[in-house]
Amino acid sequence: MQPLTLSLVQSHTLWHQPEANRDLFDGLLSKLPADSQLVVLPEMFSTGFSMASADIAEPMTGPTVRWMQATASRLQKVICGSVVIEEGGKIFNRFLWVPPDGVVATYDKRHRFRMADEHQFYQAGGAKVCLTLGEWRICPMICYDLRFPVWFRNRQDYDLLICVANWPQARQDAWHTLLKARAIENQAYVAGVNILGTDGNGVAYAGGSSIYAADGMVVGEAADKATVMTHRLSGDALKDLRKSFPVWQDADDFLLTE
Repeated sequence: MQPLTLSLVQSHTLWHQPEANRDLFDGLLSKLPADSQLVVLPEMFSTGFSMASADIAEPMTGPTVRWMQATASRLQKVICGSVVIEEGGKIFNRFLWVPPDGVVATYDKRHRFRMADEHQFYQAGGAKVCLTLGEWRICPMICYDLRFPVWFRNRQDYDLLICVANWPQARQDAWHTLLKARAIENQAYVAGVNILGTDGNGVAYAGGSSIYAADGMVVGEAADKATVMTHRLSGDALKDLRKSFPVWQDADDFLLTE
């Protein structure tokens, strides 16, 4: 399996300022290495983690989706991150996967953060999603999803789990612990991208965007500053680990029901 070059874009975001945030990330994306294939932006990167969903939601034909499509085409890379999207009269915290050809794939956040009343303002997603980039199978999740391993149990259907987040500094230790745990239990790479600064609700964030290998070892961890962190993930190393230490063969076979 060919390597995958992954870039995590860590930054503060500007509260309820989509155009300014698009400009902000344009500047950061100008620092991408040429060989990067997959670029991951944070949760609600165009607005901040806001419950003013009716005010900030965009349609799938809106300016942020169009910006992601234009950026993916211009850079010839897959661009992904979550955006507040209105569709069919419902509002979602939606992960958008945008390849250079502009054909968007989506995952809607399943687990809404009730301590911020997210469940009152956003519709829950109904399906786990696995995407492909070359030989790599990639599963997206959004922030609070990270706490619910059963939903994202690897049934040998992904190699990389991506978590886009606004994960508060007050629970930074849990962020790293859960990312590492998801990597070990699923025998997959796990990449988490977080934000910096203080949002419009006064919640502080300390970054800590990280990549963990399938054995739980740290591949890379960002300091508390705006950065583009890029690492090359080895598909062969992943396959070798799964072959030499085949935990997956003893996994319980079960199905989720509503």
